[in-house]
Amino acid sequence: MKRVGVCAVQGAFAEHCAMLARIGAESVEIRERADLKRLDALIFPGGESTAQGKLLRELGLFEPMRVMMMEGLPVWGTCAGMILLAKEIENDERRHFAAMDITVRRNGYGRQLASFITRGEFAGMMNVEMPFIRAPYIASVGGGTEVLARHAGLITAARERNMLATAFHPEITDDERVHRYFLSMIG
Repeated sequence: MKRVGVCAVQGAFAEHCAMLARIGAESVEIRERADLKRLDALIFPGGESTAQGKLLRELGLFEPMRVMMMEGLPVWGTCAGMILLAKEIENDERRHFAAMDITVRRNGYGRQLASFITRGEFAGMMNVEMPFIRAPYIASVGGGTEVLARHAGLITAARERNMLATAFHPEITDDERVHRYFLSMIG
């Protein structure tokens, strides 16, 4: 059984854990360094990227997580998690892991009231439900980054080596395909 750590310092971690259980993976809520043992993958959930980055540093999780992802551990950032992974953030001077060669625009679709749900193509899969909640988008990608989804011409999902980023929240839907795609990234 695949063992996936879900960063549980803030945000929508419970929803990811529930989806992982539904598809037969073990989830581990990551709150302290001891929780990082024997992981096959790691998820950074949606929530508030500034709060998550601050808490990860204060709890001593930031550096071990950074090392694990640089050593090839599959990681997935949804919404705020995508901001944590991005090398550049257009409208914020803060940087977090700066690991994935993407430039992200925070709150790219507007404020909370501008949240919406649509369906689209993700990694060749059609009709994937995509909830956008105060969502960022990817303004640009580097040469080694594959675009996996777009909405209204804007990049909403990408993959680079062991890293996956989605602007939308598949964990709050009944559609298991994006989580199954992520599990397929585990070697």
